[in-house]
Amino acid sequence: MEIEEAIQQAKKNEQKAFNFLLNTFWDDVYGFQLKRIQNENDAEDVTIQTFSRAFDRIKTYNSDYKFKTWLITISKNIHVDILRKEKNSINTRISKDDENSVFQILDETPSAEDKLITEQNLAKLLRDIKKLKPHYQEVINLRYFQELSYKEISAQLNEPINNVKVKLLRAKKLLAEIIQKKQ
Repeated sequence: MEIEEAIQQAKKNEQKAFNFLLNTFWDDVYGFQLKRIQNENDAEDVTIQTFSRAFDRIKTYNSDYKFKTWLITISKNIHVDILRKEKNSINTRISKDDENSVFQILDETPSAEDKLITEQNLAKLLRDIKKLKPHYQEVINLRYFQELSYKEISAQLNEPINNVKVKLLRAKKLLAEIIQKKQ
């Protein structure tokens, strides 16, 4: 699939086109933000927001400009907005009570229920899912194991639906890469 063709299909709400564009340009946008922010998690968050906003406004894309340039501009604007909000926020410091709760790490050891799972394929899949970053694990779990809709996941995570969709696309791609490396 060519980029121009993918953009036209994305404008018609074709899911495969969004997936293609995300996979094609993820590294460019993420790399750009990683250089600016120098923090993997924050760069990833801004990248997710970038694709979310871009896909939300794909119909406004002007083909006189390169798609990558358009994405980088959106990404830069999102980062500037975040910096402005942080600068304008008086209460950027976390209270001591909040600080303790922020650093609680999820226990990723298999539960008794996990140990009871006898189907080998599911056990392997769960192990592979645990190799993903926690926010990707969560979105996969909510979508495929708890079978929540995008709207329900959006409400539970308190994030826009487009962010949920982008996270899910990215999580599926990373999971597929993990599985392919084992084979």
